Amino acid sequence: MAKKPYIVGISGGTCSGKSTLSDKLKKMLGEKYAVSLLNMDNYYQWSLMKTIAPITRMEYPEHNHPDAVDKDRLYKDFNAAISDKSNDIAVIEGVFSLFFDRIREKLDLKVFVDLQSDERMYRRIKRMYESLDDTAHRYLDTVRYRHDEFVEPTRWHADIVINGTLDANLGTNVIATYIEAQINKIS
Repeated sequence: MAKKPYIVGISGGTCSGKSTLSDKLKKMLGEKYAVSLLNMDNYYQWSLMKTIAPITRMEYPEHNHPDAVDKDRLYKDFNAAISDKSNDIAVIEGVFSLFFDRIREKLDLKVFVDLQSDERMYRRIKRMYESLDDTAHRYLDTVRYRHDEFVEPTRWHADIVINGTLDANLGTNVIATYIEAQINKIS
């Protein structure tokens, strides 16, 4: 067992496949290693912030800005996960996992899941419980702008960019094999 967990950050736009990739990695690697998984969606302060759309001037709840994240709680839980010697692997996934310096600087592997904006919007429409119009308007009014402002630039911090369009089995296998090789180096 490693002296500290191997720490992986998985980022990408909304509905790009971050959670799917994280869950697959946990399932694959969890057969052999203790894997801790932090999902950044659990750290949003859902009702606190509002945003005004730059074009339509409509007001929306803000969930796509770094300030919408309860950073104190996130940092506390992240530091606990990476300090827990019973974890072999710690994975943090979310749109801001490569954005926050205090997290990014501790990552051993940084992954960005890339997906075209139209497919991210389509997946978001399928996933959300709002009406088609509400989801599409919100995405077009605010989400895509926040992606360009905060998420897309973090791809340059990534060690690996994976295609979110594909089933990602090959990409997941490559990442899992790499992580396992790195764990074996430090064990």
